[in-house]
Amino acid sequence: MQQTRVFDGEKLRASLFNPGADRLFVTFRQRVAVAGEFEDRGPVKNMTRHGYAHLHIQPRHNDWYINSETRALSRSLKDLTKGYEDVSAMGFSMGGYGALRFSAALHLKRLIAVSPQYTIAQGVVPHDRRRKEAEGFDEALGDLIRYGRHGVQGVVLFDPFRKMDLSHALFIQAVFSDLQLCRLSCGGHPASQVIREGGSFWDLQSMLRDGPLTAARVLQMHRSRRRQSQTYWQKLARVARQRGKPQLGAAADAGLERLAAAQKKAHEAPQES
Repeated sequence: MQQTRVFDGEKLRASLFNPGADRLFVTFRQRVAVAGEFEDRGPVKNMTRHGYAHLHIQPRHNDWYINSETRALSRSLKDLTKGYEDVSAMGFSMGGYGALRFSAALHLKRLIAVSPQYTIAQGVVPHDRRRKEAEGFDEALGDLIRYGRHGVQGVVLFDPFRKMDLSHALFIQAVFSDLQLCRLSCGGHPASQVIREGGSFWDLQSMLRDGPLTAARVLQMHRSRRRQSQTYWQKLARVARQRGKPQLGAAADAGLERLAAAQKKAHEAPQES
């Protein structure tokens, strides 16, 4: 599917797929280990096949979308999204922050934000001790109170055992009161890892598309997949020992062993010809 470059800056880029649709789905690149280049990205077919246009927004660097091109991108998004009857988005970590930051410009109605940040400005959110990226962060330009669409609906997914992610989630809900908090215990960062390992990641997008989008539904999905998730058992064992609960830690170790045995058995089972 051909893409249309709707914003082509040195620091920010936005690419549109299936532009003739009436509804728009927006994604944001999350923080990457090696920054400095834009990624080649195709459309999210789970959405374009159901009549959505797909807009992918990305920064060249891990700057949380806050730089000298932020205002210009906002103006471009505001003009672009006027033509869509419905706009929804999904973002992970830095991408979740990006979705919140541009939510007003996008005329955003629904959002799934997975382990997002409220800000990376130093000294604002407890337990957030990132230093290098925070040094150049423009707190005023990144202010979600000023630039966010406070009426956006949806869910914020986070692992409550990660103190930093919990703090960010609470700050976000204080500003975006229609976003439901969804505590996915031992989901990690991003908190959707158990859902992804269980093969239900596309169900999240379908929930955003078809509804109903509620914290209760996402939590049920997480719980139904966690017994088959290596991530879940590993993180549960770590949390249990950190909190002085050796019996729970042993139970988590046993769950991990059962999962490994089941996976080995499935791998060794003869395949039908």
